Amino acid sequence: MKKILSLLVLVVTFASCEEDVKFNNPAVQGFKNDELWRAAQYTATRGGDNSLTITATNGFEILTLRTSSLNPGTYTLGVNELSKASFVVNEIELAYQTGTGLGEGEIVIDADNTDLTRGYISGNFYFTAYDEEDAPVNFRDGVFYKVPLTVAQ
Repeated sequence: MKKILSLLVLVVTFASCEEDVKFNNPAVQGFKNDELWRAAQYTATRGGDNSLTITATNGFEILTLRTSSLNPGTYTLGVNELSKASFVVNEIELAYQTGTGLGEGEIVIDADNTDLTRGYISGNFYFTAYDEEDAPVNFRDGVFYKVPLTVAQ
């Protein structure tokens, strides 16, 4: 009887263990000023000139990453207007951006996890952008993973 009771307790113990794993696939996220920032909605758009625009929002803030091409590689920010990052806070209408001589960072499109024929793009990013009063916003360890790619109309 003790063996049956022990076996029953063991079965109940293992049956009550549950793994609730959530996958964040696809995703856009990073550390904004050292706090995790995660997008609830995101799009990647291929422009007519083969450029890439990734737009991600959490409902209150909008992150936009632009590269001059959607080909895998590294795109340096703060050099020109072709590859740039911007971050807009809707509630208080703050806009931060990189551009020619403004801010710094990189957007890297990853060749291993990007499949243009299947229609998704992956990579990572980091940047420091500034608002009109030269206040910075900093993103580090940013990732965009298997974001669905659409063609601009």
